[in-house]
Amino acid sequence: MSEQGTESNVERDAGEQNTVDLRDQNLSAKAGKQGRFGRFRQFLWLLLLLAVLGSSCKAQVPKQQEVSLPSLAQKSIVSAIPQEDGYPIHTNKTLTYWAELNGNAGNIKPTFQDVPFFQEWQRRTGVKLNFIQPPANQAREAINVLLASGDLPDMLEYEWAGFPGGPEKAISDGYILRLNEAMDKYAPHLKQYLREHPEIDKQVKTDSGSYYVFPFIQGDERLLTYQGPIIRKDWLDELGFQVPATIEDWYTVLKAFKEKKGIAAPLSFLGVPSPLFGIESGAFVGAYGIKKGFYLDQGQVKYGAIEPGYKSFLALFREWYAEGLIDKNMSSVDTKTLDANMISGRSGASIWNAGAGIGIWQPAVKDKWPQAKFVPAPYPVLHAGEKPKFGQRANAYMGSGGVAISSSSKNVEEAVRMLDYGYSPAGHLLFNFGMEGISYEMKDGYPAYTDLIMQNPDRLAPAQSLAMYTRASYFGPFVQDARYLEQYYFLPEQQDAVETWSGTDARNTLFPQISKTEKESTEFSAIMADVTTMVDEMSLKMIFGIEPLENFDDYVAQIKALKIDRAIEIQSAALDRYVKR
Repeated sequence: MSEQGTESNVERDAGEQNTVDLRDQNLSAKAGKQGRFGRFRQFLWLLLLLAVLGSSCKAQVPKQQEVSLPSLAQKSIVSAIPQEDGYPIHTNKTLTYWAELNGNAGNIKPTFQDVPFFQEWQRRTGVKLNFIQPPANQAREAINVLLASGDLPDMLEYEWAGFPGGPEKAISDGYILRLNEAMDKYAPHLKQYLREHPEIDKQVKTDSGSYYVFPFIQGDERLLTYQGPIIRKDWLDELGFQVPATIEDWYTVLKAFKEKKGIAAPLSFLGVPSPLFGIESGAFVGAYGIKKGFYLDQGQVKYGAIEPGYKSFLALFREWYAEGLIDKNMSSVDTKTLDANMISGRSGASIWNAGAGIGIWQPAVKDKWPQAKFVPAPYPVLHAGEKPKFGQRANAYMGSGGVAISSSSKNVEEAVRMLDYGYSPAGHLLFNFGMEGISYEMKDGYPAYTDLIMQNPDRLAPAQSLAMYTRASYFGPFVQDARYLEQYYFLPEQQDAVETWSGTDARNTLFPQISKTEKESTEFSAIMADVTTMVDEMSLKMIFGIEPLENFDDYVAQIKALKIDRAIEIQSAALDRYVKR
């Protein structure tokens, strides 16, 4: 799943984002937890309480770092601002901007105004911003309250592709602005990019042709894969094992971690913001020929959680959980907990990002355990030599991290011009590399990060220092540059990870970023609210041994009764229209 770890919203790296289809499942599930299956919330809270009471061995989360950052004023770079037509914008207005602060940035500085990137963005464009910042990892709850209040800011950074009822409903309900006319007038840089990339242009607008956000776009094939299994290679060497490839290999290794090294939670992965979030891209579950959510099977839309292979996956994790091979607190593991588990040695294997995972964990342990080595492992398969059917792969536009303009804004021109800056030549460098002479130097036409980023004097990891001066490693209104990744993945293990994790058939199974009609989106969201909640509830119960596996067929029947077949039909119809456009 900004780096964050990232995303911010879920601590995802959006150079590294977990590409689960939250838009169609997890977002709509929020509503479902208040409806027919509201008891699931109580169930999870009980699990969380038990985890807290019983986790005396749980690693401590690192405390927030306090560091001093170079003052922009001290650097005297005012005269170095790249001058472009229309910038800076001459306005005496202050615009409001709603967004959740990236986790890596938030661990260093508590507010947007403290972060050098946002100071510079305002200075370059001449637009002052008043930031409205929801609590970390509570964006979805907070935006519902905000929308209900009717008092909307000028700009809202959110996963608008997953809005219940779809972006068209967000527009028709009067929350966000249809941007077509404003983009034609005031966003020449984004318009030019979309003209030059018609396939992306098709993804960033609705079926009716409405533009609704200034999108985050991953502009290079190399940026689309960034997540997969990670394991402690030094422990493998110590125990005489190779990097695991099959499910059987993984069982043998995790059991050895538990029994021979006394590791408390051999395998740990994200259980927040939804149960089993960490396996959404296909790790482990993909070995059984399915994915937990929606995917394509030879062009046919399927929903994996009702397929026979899902029962086999649940049986596997039920066995591993009973043997203590999976973190007992799996349903409450967030990114901070995951970091603590891996850095402390409480866990030895995970599913996470090359940047937010390996790039954070490896530097963090080098002083205490210099022999420790985190390396990528291939997505597990059942039989040696098989090519994994599933693995993490993003669409160039994922529907996340875009910035919409509220329909009530009285500053549309200023907002559009400011957001368009990220797609301009100078804005592209700012968003990806920061400020020349501070966070990067131009060397033979190549923007090379300085030691402030790569060898930070305050011992910040590159993911953290990048989040201070750029938005390269997480969402925003810009096109991500692959030259960021060439430097960000400074460890050979990170570079190996991209190659290792790319060796799947995910290109052919990935569900594309498509839009639905307002009617379809409303119906789909209502169905998936109940379906997703039921799937999550029953999956955990079967893994924890609360519900017998023999009840799987009854569970599938219940999902069918909740109209999952109609949801698949809606997805198929939207896909057909997308292909024909």
